Amino acid sequence: MPEPQLTPEVFDRAIVAIALTAGAEHRLVYYNDAFRALFGDRPLDEPARQVFTEPGSERFVATLDAVFADGTARQVTAHRTLGCPSGPASHRHFVYSCSPAATRYGPGILAAAIDTTAELHSAIEAERLSADRLHALQRYEALMAAASQMVWVTSADGSTSELMPGWEELTGQPFPEALDGGWLDVVHPQDRAEVAAHWAAAARDLPPVFDHVFRVRSADGGYRHIRSRAVPVVREGRDAEWIGTTSDIEDQWRNRLRERLLARAGAVTEAERAEDAFAALAATLVPDLTDVCAVYLLPAPDAADGEVIATRIASVARAGLPTLPPLNRQTFTLGERARKAISDRTPTLLPITGGEVPDGAVPEISAKWLREARATSLTLLPIVVDGAVVALAATAGCEDAPPPGPADIDLQHEVLQRAQAPLRQALALQRARHAAVVLQRALLTTPPEIGGAAVAARYQPGSRNAEVGGDWYDAFALPDGSLAMTIGDVAGHDLAAATTMGQLRAMLRSIAYTRTHSHTPADTLRELDTAAEGLGVGSFATAVHARLVRHGADGGWELEWANAGHPPPVLVPVDGPPRLLAAEDADVPLCVDPRRPRVTHRHPIGPGETLLFYTDGLVEVPGEHLNEGISRLCAAAAEARRRPLADLCDHLVGRVADVRDDIAVVAFRPDPPPVRPGRAPG
Repeated sequence: MPEPQLTPEVFDRAIVAIALTAGAEHRLVYYNDAFRALFGDRPLDEPARQVFTEPGSERFVATLDAVFADGTARQVTAHRTLGCPSGPASHRHFVYSCSPAATRYGPGILAAAIDTTAELHSAIEAERLSADRLHALQRYEALMAAASQMVWVTSADGSTSELMPGWEELTGQPFPEALDGGWLDVVHPQDRAEVAAHWAAAARDLPPVFDHVFRVRSADGGYRHIRSRAVPVVREGRDAEWIGTTSDIEDQWRNRLRERLLARAGAVTEAERAEDAFAALAATLVPDLTDVCAVYLLPAPDAADGEVIATRIASVARAGLPTLPPLNRQTFTLGERARKAISDRTPTLLPITGGEVPDGAVPEISAKWLREARATSLTLLPIVVDGAVVALAATAGCEDAPPPGPADIDLQHEVLQRAQAPLRQALALQRARHAAVVLQRALLTTPPEIGGAAVAARYQPGSRNAEVGGDWYDAFALPDGSLAMTIGDVAGHDLAAATTMGQLRAMLRSIAYTRTHSHTPADTLRELDTAAEGLGVGSFATAVHARLVRHGADGGWELEWANAGHPPPVLVPVDGPPRLLAAEDADVPLCVDPRRPRVTHRHPIGPGETLLFYTDGLVEVPGEHLNEGISRLCAAAAEARRRPLADLCDHLVGRVADVRDDIAVVAFRPDPPPVRPGRAPG
């Protein structure tokens, strides 16, 4: 079968710089307009060493050599710098990747570059402005320190004996109510216990200075940060009284918080997953401005009309709150208040009274968590990228915290709009990944319908990065009426892995379909290994290939299979524990040594029994032995063995809480024997 060839002209209007080289000398045979805009005109049909002569270009040529030599794609994510003799910028900065490609010019390399000049310059400028603002802020704080402050005196037991009138002006609490610890009543509920503990420790240990920052309720009902400093007056070795000052530092505190949070939001790095980018942005708000922040992705920019289904893709909560529910991409239909927040592009504060979360504001799993965390308010904040609302953030105050004030909400909204560049790239990568997954699913055909048995399969792309992977399954009828069934996994999570997967799958199909009945699964894998090496398709891969043949009159089937370094199949009997169909000495993976012998194994599959082939994404957990994941799979399969085969596959895939790797599973089940009249089904 001829190898698919890349048609470079499809990149003519692409916004990413694309170039294509051919041969071991890397002759430049194509580049698009975006490449010309970034690197200038370059001569075609010349070796890369003559085309790229700028200082540092030898690194790029060395990358081309390495990719051409071993066929492994490489990404260079550290910023590279290119001198510009003309134009507004003296230098341009970029990152690039190189991937092997088959073209009409022969074997070559597809190079893609992204211009990062604006982002890098913006980061440098933001750092400089942040330092300048910090210096100005420090001068402002020094000026405020020289201003008048509230002065107070307490006795050794902590009761207030003197208090300047400024306290009542700030808090609205009359002097008599502040006596005997009554001042704690206006301290923020989340600060009260800590302030009382610090003051009790100071009264006991007599430190040289008591210095603490906390929030108090102001006369208008909001909360402001104050700073209290006091020194003990010791007479005859005993604490006689404390003299202290209290100053309203809300403006200074908020200015410093704003600078810090905006700098943190601006420093959110480009992420391969939209989930990671939004999670990093949500984390900038917690815990300084809110107790919890969740982000819900809209199905399309500015989606607010009709029924809108949003998806929870990120959530962050402060320490001490209940554990957040896992991210299973929960969806929910936006209610009227949420749609209005999107259409108006303004934050919306929703009170929560009696644990009743407004309908349609968040999914039910989030509403249940808010009730458990004793949330008192919910704020909906639209996230705008390139002039369109792409997501809705929901922040909440928990454990009886008062609702946020207007200044807090405005700052939350401002911070969420700061990370435009990384969000833009993450969303673009997500859209590209979705398109690639659609293409990959097109390769994974629907299992055939066969008499006397059921076949079902599922594929779930991983969320670990923005590219596709090399997992695949296959099931098809052979000319003699038997069934071929395959599961496989090509190493890597990029376009090269997906391309190799498609080539191996097509070759294996052809070999299995055209051979006679005496041709065993081991023979098929051995021929595939030889062809892959000879055609240069080789890439480390594992696979299980099987043939299933009807056996006897009882409805059973005979399984013949060969395993090339893949996790072992699981056989789930009608009753009893599942078992692994594992050999003592497993064969080596594909594309390792085609001369190594391979073994065909055989086992009967009785009526109603279930055979499972799967990839490691279904069982593998980082930091855990693979056997533990396989044991969980066996337990889950046994629990759901009575379900229809398609439902069983859904159950096995759905139980994976965090799908970081691709998952492929294909299952086979001979029809159970008919129930005899007068007997209940077993």
